Amino acid sequence: MKVKAKLKGDIVSVKVLIKHPNLTYDQAKKKGKEANFITHITGKANDKVVFDMSSSQFLSKNPLIKFKFKGAKKGDKVEVTWVDLKGNTKSKKAKIK
Repeated sequence: MKVKAKLKGDIVSVKVLIKHPNLTYDQAKKKGKEANFITHITGKANDKVVFDMSSSQFLSKNPLIKFKFKGAKKGDKVEVTWVDLKGNTKSKKAKIK
């Protein structure tokens, strides 16, 4: 997972590239595998939730997620966490530039 956060004025823009196959039920059935896709993504800045998203099986493979928020400054950290259908979790922090 890659996370970039930039401050412009008083708005922080965050880009997140998540590496995940996001197999739908149909794709998994064709490949003889178990379905597994990202079900929840959360973004925090200074331990405050600034982005919260629930998703379904229709999220693309290796999705690029973008969001903006106010209330942070350069040097603060943004943490993005995702959870998939199997319960796997991954988090990544990035410093706001």
